[in-house]
Order: sequence, then C-alpha cells, then structure tokens
Amino acid sequence: MEYNELATKKPFIVNKNLGSALEVEPEELTTTNADGLPIILPTQKQKYDFDRKGWLLVPDVLSEQEISEIQTFCKEIKNNDPDITEPQICGLEGPMQKLADHPVVVGLLNEFLAYPPTASEECYGFRLEKSDVQLGFKKVEKHKDKENNAGNGLFRLPGDSHIYRCVPGRAWSGLTRIIWELSEVNTKSNDIRFITASHKSAYVVPQTIHNNNTQMWETYDCPPGSLILLTESITQKYVTISTDQNVDRLRITNLYNTIASRWCNWLPSPKLIDSMPPKRQSLFRETFAGGNVVKGHFGDRTSPYPINI
Repeated sequence: MEYNELATKKPFIVNKNLGSALEVEPEELTTTNADGLPIILPTQKQKYDFDRKGWLLVPDVLSEQEISEIQTFCKEIKNNDPDITEPQICGLEGPMQKLADHPVVVGLLNEFLAYPPTASEECYGFRLEKSDVQLGFKKVEKHKDKENNAGNGLFRLPGDSHIYRCVPGRAWSGLTRIIWELSEVNTKSNDIRFITASHKSAYVVPQTIHNNNTQMWETYDCPPGSLILLTESITQKYVTISTDQNVDRLRITNLYNTIASRWCNWLPSPKLIDSMPPKRQSLFRETFAGGNVVKGHFGDRTSPYPINI
C-alpha cells in the first residue's frame, strides 16, 4: 500500500483564542522596500537551512558597483578623520543605508521575524535594533575574546529577546542579526565563531567550548557583497585574530527585533531618521504591538488569524 506524502498546510497558532490556522503568509506582508524594489523571498532550502543551523550564508547579494560605492564611502570617512572610532560610524550613513531594508533582508525577516499585525505596505513588521560598522583598515589589535551567547533559544523566557520558536511549517527568531561582508572573508581572517544548531539545544554547553580550537566552533568564508543571517539565540563569540599586516576589512552589522520588544537603547540621530524614506523610518517607530501599524488595520487586514473565530 502506498502511503500519502505528509505535507504541512497551515501552522496552528494560539493568539487571544484557543488557536487557529495561520492565514497570512510572509509574501503577503510588506511586498516592496523603501526604494520601491520588490521583496526577494527566501527559497525553501534557505528556510530549512536557517532553521536547521541557526545561521545562513547568502553569497554575492550585492553587485560590484554597490560594493565599490560603499567601500569608497567608508574609506573617505576614515581618511578624512584617522582618529575616528567605529562606534561613531553608523551603518545607516550614505550608501550603507539601503542595506537596512534590502529586498533580500526584508524577505528573510518577513519569514523569520515580522509580526503580521504590525506590517503593511507602508511599514515593516519588525524594527532595527542597532547598526554597527567594522572598519579594518588598520592593524588588528589583540583583544580579549568576548563572552559567549549561551544559545538554548527554544527555552529562553519571553522578554529575553534571545529567543527562538518554531511550529511545523514556521520558525521565528526573536533577535536576529544581518551581517554584510563588504570585503573577502576566509576562515582564518574571520573573527566570529558559532556552534551550529545550538539555538535549539536542550543541554548546557560543555566545558570544551572554552577551547577555541575545538571542532564545535564554526565560521564562514565568503566573497564581498555577501549576507549572513544569524539568530542571536545561537551560541557564538568573537575571537582574537592576530596579524602583523593591515586588514582591509569592512563589515556592516544590523540587529533586528520584533516591533514589540527592545534589547538596547540605541537609535540613529533624529536628523538621519528624518532623511530616510517613510517606510525605512518605520524601522525606528515606538516599541509596542497594539495598533502600531502605518496605514494598516491591526487585527484585520494584516492579522495572521481569521476574522471570525
């Protein structure tokens, strides 16, 4: 006897009710970015790989012209003020700003982070928590390895933000990082390390993780213009990279969160926000869920739940 193939139809979600099927799909949320470009949805394999591993590499997202434009902009900032420190540089300045809601980024975050009732064609269903730039145009100084994020995202309490949830057919990453690598990266020059699948781990990490050479730690290599999606609920850390040469490294890191949660108090300058297109400005609206949607209908048109229950 042949068995029917099992197929996931609609995830079952519990809201202010006894539960119902999810009715709004990611492709039905914000369909264009602030520049009017259509959102690029992740493939089934990309969704599977991110949920399975806790991180996803999307190579060659940017064109050579886009990469060159951002590299030139950052080098001019550095050359004009050699004493500038990285915290003074925001990853939303100049041509870097368009990376915050790049079509690939919005597609990934609509799938793994957005809260449908707070999304419309005028605003995103997620917010930008922080934006950093790493300029590696000088010798890398030795520094103490940063402490680990412990992982175990399935078991974090609400309010932690370092949380990961999943039901058959849908996964959700509470605090999610997008890393843009604007220079070539290899496993020897990359200072980030993570333990694949530790976002779903039910056990405390073993003592062996304190050894940087253990095979549990992984990293990535990629060409310029690549994007890395990383859930903050994965076990991760930064390590010391020792070199006697100048490192031509440019990395932009954007951290995203749900519209109803906030992990840190960072905000770009009001002047910078005012210069953005209205839809991009929605990444920085106030942190609450109820009714926090621009020209949408909270609990109605953008609700993931049936109107009549």
